[in-house]
Amino acid sequence: MVKRNLVLNIILTIVTCGLFGLYWFYCLHNDTNQASGEEGGFSAIAAILLTIVTCGIYGWVWMYQRGQLIEKAYRDRGRSESDKAILYLILAIVGLSIVSYALMQNDLNKIVDIDNGVA
Repeated sequence: MVKRNLVLNIILTIVTCGLFGLYWFYCLHNDTNQASGEEGGFSAIAAILLTIVTCGIYGWVWMYQRGQLIEKAYRDRGRSESDKAILYLILAIVGLSIVSYALMQNDLNKIVDIDNGVA
């Protein structure tokens, strides 16, 4: 896992009308799986395809699941963070998925810092 530039990801997603957001989705999927040790299950490509086929509904489920995996990753590292799964879900439902992505990326960057002994 690597730290990703949060501001650059947001700008690229906006400038490319969401196309970079698909790549960011892919990275978030793989990084949350790696951080939580849950590397089995759906692949990132399958999650993207399911989100497209279900007109975004699976994306809501995905947001909630990612929130749970990030919370598990914090717990595994002995850290206590609030569970943001519901927040990610609500933001996605009201059309602010990019905010959920940004919050997830921020948490994953913190986990990378914890793993590197910075935080």
